[in-house]
Amino acid sequence: MADTLPILPGSTVVVRDGRSIYDGYRGFVQRISGSRAAVLFEGGNWDKLVTLPLKTLEQV
Repeated sequence: MADTLPILPGSTVVVRDGRSIYDGYRGFVQRISGSRAAVLFEGGNWDKLVTLPLKTLEQV
């Protein structure tokens, strides 16, 4: 079992949740509150801030 770094604000993450429309999206953690993180997704001419459970995020 490999040690993983904690997800902190400023971390780049990928969403790993097959039930989410954001599955596979890469974003930046803006803030963390309890077991959820606000992740900023940027895509060309749009930006979206979404709150997701930490357990569905994988740090890259």
